[in-house]
Amino acid sequence: MSSTNLSRIALAAGTAAASVVLLSGTAFAHVSVQPQGEAAKGGYATVNIKVPNERDNASTVKLEVSFPLDHPLASVMPQPVPGWKAEVTKAKLDKPLTLHGKQINEAVSKVTWTADGSKIGPGQFQQFPLSLGQLPEDADQLVLKAIQTYDNDEVVRWIEEQKGSEEPQNPAPVLKLSAAGADHHGGGATPTASASAAADAKTGHEDGAGAHAETASASSSDTTARVLGVLGILAGIAGVAFGVLAGRRRSA
Repeated sequence: MSSTNLSRIALAAGTAAASVVLLSGTAFAHVSVQPQGEAAKGGYATVNIKVPNERDNASTVKLEVSFPLDHPLASVMPQPVPGWKAEVTKAKLDKPLTLHGKQINEAVSKVTWTADGSKIGPGQFQQFPLSLGQLPEDADQLVLKAIQTYDNDEVVRWIEEQKGSEEPQNPAPVLKLSAAGADHHGGGATPTASASAAADAKTGHEDGAGAHAETASASSSDTTARVLGVLGILAGIAGVAFGVLAGRRRSA
């Protein structure tokens, strides 16, 4: 193959790789919310707000995440993040919530993280953990609009809701909610889950026994192979010795 053809192939490969990187950055480099485990309707959940830095000449120093008041959350607790200060803002509700038999007249409307000795630099991301509850029972998702601020005073508003199949340029983070479980606190297992766990345990035991037998069989086969290998070597040595002796007799 000529050097010209090799150069063309290298150029095409480089262009393709650059396109993949560019498209990946466009598709995934935005603020998002990721549940840690299950986020079931009517229950409680732990989520991470993932914040990537999209700029190569500035660092993220502030993040504001707003919570919908049409599906209010009585409890939103941020986990401390080193180098960041978290502030929880609440708002009065037009219609009070009833949680654990108590009337709640206000709910969390926003959580703000401000850099306090740290920042999200170029090519980096930061996760901000939150404990949320009680999740609504009459919604399939929660839209958590976010505002990202850089140290050059640039502000990016991740507030656009997706209407069709095409993702907007600055999509708002969306927390998908799964079907309600038997235990809204997420601490117990349903009978079906228990039965499934028991079946898995039984299967695991049987698999373990099978694996043990398989291991023993493999060990036995390995020993047999070694014995046969040694016998083969001895037979080869004997053959060589016989050949040498026969040669000497002919010479004599």
